[in-house]
Amino acid sequence: MNLGGLKTARQQHSAKPSWSSIFAKAYGIVARDNPVLRRSFVSFPWARFYEHPHSVASINVEREVNGEQIVIYSYVRAPENRTLEAIDEIIRHHKEDPIEQVRSYTRMRTLSKLPRFIRRFVWWYGLNVEGNRRGHNFGTFAISSVSALGAGLVNLFPLLSTQIHYGMLDKEGNLEVRLTFDHRVLDGANAARALADLENALNTVVLSELKPYRRLAI
Repeated sequence: MNLGGLKTARQQHSAKPSWSSIFAKAYGIVARDNPVLRRSFVSFPWARFYEHPHSVASINVEREVNGEQIVIYSYVRAPENRTLEAIDEIIRHHKEDPIEQVRSYTRMRTLSKLPRFIRRFVWWYGLNVEGNRRGHNFGTFAISSVSALGAGLVNLFPLLSTQIHYGMLDKEGNLEVRLTFDHRVLDGANAARALADLENALNTVVLSELKPYRRLAI
């Protein structure tokens, strides 16, 4: 993707929103207009598709807990309806606030204390039985990137129907963006169109939010 203008606008913006926030909002906009990107495959009691009413972005966040680096999930509901600063604040909460105040972590800790067969059942039920619960608890799409560490993720096995992962921007603002998807839910043509629409949303709607407001002279 050619994101040179977006790169410049972000650098000039006082808040410098994270790229995770930028991609979450842009993909939320794309999924709003493309319902297939909000669908998931659930298998019990019969195989079927479920379509969530809005997007829920699941963003991987790394932070230190008790001297160890762990990854927790930051959930952003309806990112297409939020400002970049509001999305960034949700991510910041998961990165910096006391870990006891981060609900996704405390829920994960509670679940981890249960016997293995109960944990397995809870995960299986949440992913395969109730579509609404799946979207609410796990998200409709995921974002994962290690570009801040100077690397890129080439291949993933996504838990959700689609997952965005990307590398590092070059000097001209070009960025390699990948979309890994569940082939039971969408095919390659859907994925290709989603990437094209994503680039367009980044360079139009999101770019306009990042550009400083200037009052026109009358």
